[in-house]
Amino acid sequence: MTSPRAVNASRRALCLAAAATPWAKALTSMNEWDTEGLERLQAAVDAAIAEGRLPGAVVLVGREGARWLKAFGRRALVPAPEPLDETTVYDLASLTKVLVTAPVLMRLVEGGALDIDSPVRRLVPRFRSGDTITVRQLLTHTSGLPASLPLEPAWRGADTALDLACTRVPTHPPDTYFRYSDVNFILLGHIAQSLGGAALERLAQDWVFAPLRMQDTGYHPLTQHAPARIAPTEIDGASPLRGEVHDPTARRMGGVAGHAGVFGTAADVGRYASMLLSGGSLDGVQVLKESSVARMTQVASPPQVTARRGLAWDIDSPYSRPRGKRFPVGSYGHTGFTGCVLWVEPGTRSFHVFLSNRVHPTTRESIVALYEEVGTRVAQAVGLGE
Repeated sequence: MTSPRAVNASRRALCLAAAATPWAKALTSMNEWDTEGLERLQAAVDAAIAEGRLPGAVVLVGREGARWLKAFGRRALVPAPEPLDETTVYDLASLTKVLVTAPVLMRLVEGGALDIDSPVRRLVPRFRSGDTITVRQLLTHTSGLPASLPLEPAWRGADTALDLACTRVPTHPPDTYFRYSDVNFILLGHIAQSLGGAALERLAQDWVFAPLRMQDTGYHPLTQHAPARIAPTEIDGASPLRGEVHDPTARRMGGVAGHAGVFGTAADVGRYASMLLSGGSLDGVQVLKESSVARMTQVASPPQVTARRGLAWDIDSPYSRPRGKRFPVGSYGHTGFTGCVLWVEPGTRSFHVFLSNRVHPTTRESIVALYEEVGTRVAQAVGLGE
């Protein structure tokens, strides 16, 4: 009998084969960006800033080695307005899941230290939330575990966070329901550290950021950057958080977690995207095997669950608005609560990065409609017309 994983992989491959070929041909004759697409992208971001939906943003569009990079608006609004430039360092929030936790785990799979279908209980002996929940189900958000850890009563420390994660009660049987969950990635971050033999921060640096020359990206940004270069987030007490992770759970964990905590620039995130599009290598340095990139970014969730997710990556779910109205199912990406997007489209060999601090000076309404408009205009800019 054909396995559900094989069925999903085949379904995604057929989708890409049917959709990507004519677009790839169209791009071979293009020498320039579609300027109307870029103009409409700029107008959408400018309008959102003027409406007060975010202070500013940095947008990077990449396609076949070409880059379009632009800063919009301001880095900070309070206590005083600050100009924004393309080198601003942002709190990347849940992009941490795909920039750190996913590639570190895939490196462990490549080395034989991890089987994606291993029960979590086997890898984390104190896990009490279900004997059958697997690493794959954590990665695809089909574990049935709750979305987050409780913040009350007050607690501190990564070990306490792990204890809380290990005792969360599932609301659904595994592989029956999709719920985006930070608890899943708190557990995965612990598994990565345990099997990798080092702190997650060190594994990220040694296995991902340093090889890719992502020089401005990492946990604990104040050890690397002047505060003035970092976009602030929400006011906490008397002043905005600046260089301290916005996510309250990651903050209580000391700033390093599998679900959040990484800061970086649009250019660095673009290098990561370029590595994915190049099959795991960039500038002659291999970070992941081509097979690992393919495995991460194909459908890995069960067919009975409507939301289609890869191993950490979003493919087709309620979180897929950054795909816009023109990129196909089969492209993939992720978002971050602070106002961040990475989306990759293999058929056109393109990607876009959108970084903002929409939670400054306070958390605003969601900007997912802007994500969708940006994704639509990026697709137009790289040659996908109406």
